[in-house]
Amino acid sequence: MSELTELTAVQLVNGFRKGEFSPVEATRAALERAEQLQPVVNAFVRLDPEDALARAAESERRWRRGEPAGLVDGVPVTVKDILLMRGGPTLKGSKAIDPDGRWDEDAPSVARLREHGAVFLGKTTTPEFGWKGVTDSPLSGVTRNPHDTSRTAGGSSGGSAAAVALGAGPLSLGTDGGGSVRIPAAFCGIFALKPTYGRVPLYPASAFGTLAHVGPMTRDAADAALLMDVIGGPDARDWSALAPTTSFVQALAGGVRGLRVAYSPALGGQVAVRPAVAAAVRRAVERLAGLGAYVEETDPDFTDPVDAFHTLWFSGAARVTQHFGPHQRELLDPGLREICTLGARYSALDYLAAVDVRMELGRRMGQFHESYDLLVTPTLPITAFEAGAEVPKGSGHRRWTGWTPFTYPFNMTQQPAATVPVGTDAEGLPIGMQIVGARHRDDVVLRAAHALYEAGGAGPRNNPRE
Repeated sequence: MSELTELTAVQLVNGFRKGEFSPVEATRAALERAEQLQPVVNAFVRLDPEDALARAAESERRWRRGEPAGLVDGVPVTVKDILLMRGGPTLKGSKAIDPDGRWDEDAPSVARLREHGAVFLGKTTTPEFGWKGVTDSPLSGVTRNPHDTSRTAGGSSGGSAAAVALGAGPLSLGTDGGGSVRIPAAFCGIFALKPTYGRVPLYPASAFGTLAHVGPMTRDAADAALLMDVIGGPDARDWSALAPTTSFVQALAGGVRGLRVAYSPALGGQVAVRPAVAAAVRRAVERLAGLGAYVEETDPDFTDPVDAFHTLWFSGAARVTQHFGPHQRELLDPGLREICTLGARYSALDYLAAVDVRMELGRRMGQFHESYDLLVTPTLPITAFEAGAEVPKGSGHRRWTGWTPFTYPFNMTQQPAATVPVGTDAEGLPIGMQIVGARHRDDVVLRAAHALYEAGGAGPRNNPRE
């Protein structure tokens, strides 16, 4: 049974089709894994074994009839507790949300998974309202890294990253407003994609506006493409959603030969990158070149937009909590309460000035991608640091954005950006490489990542489940 937790979603579906094992067996193995490791890593806010096994039994009957409901029928899936999932509360890591409300609606991505027969194991942890790049909250405590439980899993989709890394379901839905699928995926040694904004419909709309994306967190790029083919379906509740595109699974083939790749090891020297991270990313870039990509070491022409990002992000946080009374505010994470106070002080003109910075950044990146198909950077300049802290001890950083300079710029530009595990440091902690594409070219990002996996150039160099 434990071997089933090692399989990707693609492998599980193939096994169901051939009758080699059943959705019930796969679900039971994933649940056992989740329950075993929950006390150690704290990846879940809720597990629902009874519902999961009932859905798995229904899936098993469909497979026996040769009538699967969809692309991921019977596959165990987890969902970050930012996204609505009917049948239970979505508390978003906060004690300020009343769990006794009406919880009878699915977010669009959850609804598509339900239509395709996915088996929901439960909801994963998040910092309060997904506000920071690590995962701890007043509601659920600290989520830990499966490779070293003294370290953070990253965030804000830290529970999802830990769950996938540990075999508690091969697919998870995360959200990303400044790196929140890519940061924890890089720290935990899995794959994640922040799609082009609008490629995956989102409802309710995020208070962080068009910075916020929904994305797949998976064992590899092929699983992410499969999940994108499911969750990219239309939903009338999101007026900004893009029209459906062709299959991402079909777009995986073709490799990287002839692709123009810009390799920026430090965004023009703006970022201090740890030597082990720099070396692992450089090796992966060399692998891309060996596979036929045209690689040039060059940098996109922009300076760190962190001040503008803070204006947009802190304003969004203030909006989330705008209607909270004094008692609810006292329940908030102190760091969140601080940025909400700052965000409430910005004027409309301050916000629009930040939008101007964003528009200029988008223009620069649009022109950059006229010359290059992909931009490659480290996902993060560091590996996972101590759990329960927003910033590494002694770093001098005030906020999580101080150590995530490679991620949030591409939320501002709405571009697709993935993280691929490309090795580990001397302590066995995973290292991620970021692949960024032009807007709407999620297919190229996934294809390049898949080529690395196929060539053995991606994947962690150790297994946290051993």
